[in-house]
Amino acid sequence: MPSSLPLQARLTAIGTYVPSRILTNEELSHWVDTNDEWIVQRTGIRERRIAEEHEFTSHLCIAAVNNMLTRYPDALTNVELIIVATHTPDLSSTPVACLVQAHFGLAHTGAYDLNATCAGFTYALHTASALVSAGAHRKILVIGADALSKITDYSDRSTCILFGDGAGAVIVEHDAEQPSFLAHHIGSDGTGAKHVYRTGLAADLNGAPLIGNGKLVQNGREVYRFAVSTVPQGIEQLLIKSGLSTSDIDWFIPHSANLRMIDSICEKSGIPIEQTLYSLEYFGNTSAASIPLALDLGIREEKVQDGDTMLLYGFGGGLTHAGLIIRWG
Repeated sequence: MPSSLPLQARLTAIGTYVPSRILTNEELSHWVDTNDEWIVQRTGIRERRIAEEHEFTSHLCIAAVNNMLTRYPDALTNVELIIVATHTPDLSSTPVACLVQAHFGLAHTGAYDLNATCAGFTYALHTASALVSAGAHRKILVIGADALSKITDYSDRSTCILFGDGAGAVIVEHDAEQPSFLAHHIGSDGTGAKHVYRTGLAADLNGAPLIGNGKLVQNGREVYRFAVSTVPQGIEQLLIKSGLSTSDIDWFIPHSANLRMIDSICEKSGIPIEQTLYSLEYFGNTSAASIPLALDLGIREEKVQDGDTMLLYGFGGGLTHAGLIIRWG
């Protein structure tokens, strides 16, 4: 059945940032047994951006917001809440959102982080749109950002070829006349948590003693299996809730994990790859930042136009997944 939630939230601004340092496939071939052709064929990734030694997630967030302000000078006026979707916070006990709040001097503004890994941006958008639609807040700054290079094991060929750093920021504010949000669908499967995680406090999720290096561990095959089965089902639910069909979707923007994965999801869901936006080719898998980066690339390349209907879908560790149908502009 169509969602009964009276959606009254609109996306009104966007800004993005990636670090200047480029890590190429050729450079990676000097560290691990790989090469450009192998990486491109299996992932679609040619380059990724890497934060400097003293550049962390909060710096990526601040740069993305600064980019937004150059395009939408009044974007932060009357912001009441900041939500940062990340799983690579600068400090384990200090929300990145608070560091953003302090930098911009946003007095009397709530701030917290949300961790749904690579689905974080869609989870955060879902949260912000619900809070605005319910009347709890009128204007929210949402940021998806991760500095994955800080937790990547560059001796592990299966993961180091994938990840890059970046951030994307948007404004969600009240608009009952022209809401952007048309439908939402979220879910999780905690039984798959052992397939992708960062080493933690006591033991890894397979029960082995803690290595203690704080790096990402991933079973790529199982994550792939989860995504290509779960995301098409979620897309079907979104279309049912919205009363739309795939022909009504102008742009599909999935999490930019792997191009083979995206191809399979498109094939199973009936959405043409030609109508799919992704950011992985030159930015890699940037986790919570990948969807806003892809959206902004589409805007900058004049593919995304005002009035376009977009289907966003994030998926990642947890295992988590979340999708939204949004109208741009």
